[in-house]
Amino acid sequence: MTESPPAGLVLTPGASARRDHSGLVAIDQAVTNVGLAVERVDFPGPAAGKRRPDPPAVCIATIRTATEELADRLGVSTRRVAIGGRSFGGRMCSMAAAEGLRVAALVLVSYPLHPPGRPERLRTAHFPDLNLPCLFVSGRRDAFATPAELEQETEAIPGPVTLVFVDGDHSLRKNESAVADIVAPWLTGLT
Repeated sequence: MTESPPAGLVLTPGASARRDHSGLVAIDQAVTNVGLAVERVDFPGPAAGKRRPDPPAVCIATIRTATEELADRLGVSTRRVAIGGRSFGGRMCSMAAAEGLRVAALVLVSYPLHPPGRPERLRTAHFPDLNLPCLFVSGRRDAFATPAELEQETEAIPGPVTLVFVDGDHSLRKNESAVADIVAPWLTGLT
C-alpha cells in the first residue's frame, strides 16, 4: 500500500493551537523514538497570533510545503511521509491528501467529523478520495465524533482504516501519551 515504511511525519495542530501543543509534542517524541523524522507545523494565522483558523486553501498549501520540505530533507518522495494532526489540523491533512498530495498515510487524532451538537453538518465529502492508510484515534466521549459515527462515516474511505478509541473527550488531555503510543507502532507497521 505504501512505497515502504514512512520515513517521516508532518504534524499539524488544532484550529487555535500551535505546533508546541502537548499532544503533538507527545506524538513527536514517540515517533522520533521509533526512528522517524517529525516536523511539527504551525498554520500562518495562529503563528501570527490570530484566533481564527486560516482558510482551508492556506492550510493545505502549508501542509503541502511542509511535506515537500521534509521529504527533500530526508531524500525521499512525499510518498514516504505521513501527515496528520489534531482535530482541524488532521482534517486539513485529510483534505490535502484528497486533493492529490501523495503521502504514505494519515494520522487523524480527534477528527472533527462535525461541529458539536450538529451531526448533520458532516465534514466527510472528501472521504471517498482517501485511498491510503488512515489511523483515527478518538476519545470515546468526543462531541465532534462518536465512535459509532466514526465507524459509519469511515466506511466511505477506500484505503485501509484503523479506528482506535481511548478514554476521554475531544481534548484527550489526560491520554496524550496513550495516543502517542498508538501512533508510533502503527506508523512503523505500515508496509
